[in-house]
Amino acid sequence: MLKGHVHSIESFGTVDGPGIRMVVFLKGCPMRCLYCHNPDTWEMEGGTDMSVEEILRQYEASRHFYTNGGITVTGGEPLMQIDFVTELFQTASHRGIHTCLDTSGITFNPDSPASMEKMDKLMTVTDLVMLDIKHINLEEHRKLTGQSNERILQFARYLDEKLIPVWIRHVVVPGITDNRDYLYQLGTFIGGLHNVKALDVLPYHDMGKMKYENLGIDYPLNDTPPLTKEEGIEARKVILSGIRDKRLGKAN
Repeated sequence: MLKGHVHSIESFGTVDGPGIRMVVFLKGCPMRCLYCHNPDTWEMEGGTDMSVEEILRQYEASRHFYTNGGITVTGGEPLMQIDFVTELFQTASHRGIHTCLDTSGITFNPDSPASMEKMDKLMTVTDLVMLDIKHINLEEHRKLTGQSNERILQFARYLDEKLIPVWIRHVVVPGITDNRDYLYQLGTFIGGLHNVKALDVLPYHDMGKMKYENLGIDYPLNDTPPLTKEEGIEARKVILSGIRDKRLGKAN
């Protein structure tokens, strides 16, 4: 029996997709985002092995709470365990449960037929993708995450071609992503997509510091102040201006 390596389950999630949701956090992630607030999900060690039925049994026990919600799988990077996520979403879909994938898309590999076959299979049972675009600039993305953003942007275009509904998430970090040029460029990229249903602009916060201390890990952004609410509102306006200009043909 296929089992997923689960970090934890949140039974009453309200910010990880529409409605009230069960949020399943899976272990494993190839990125090392400087602001990551879940460093305890990076490695595969630890956690709990759970079957699809075990997870759905937990869901069904509180199903009356999830009338307008469903299941969201996040991480870590859930696509590290794509076979398990696919089985979970297949079974959930058969039971009429809304499925949401919260991912960076970092594992997307259009050069691998086997990988693409798995991705196509998963997308047939995925109702919504919450796509985290960490940074629109390639080199700055490498500095921020340790990885290129090339496949992430390819994944966004793939979802557009597949007509999979997408919510874009972007964390605005002082001195890193809080830059008008980068925010505008992100907007023009999003403006070229036709499947984006929502934009979540998330102000950077440092509430993950305690986790790093508990894990004995240095917190990389120790001297970076949280983004203010006003700065977050302004950042969103810049992204939206890029989206608007792209759709009006005023931006490349």
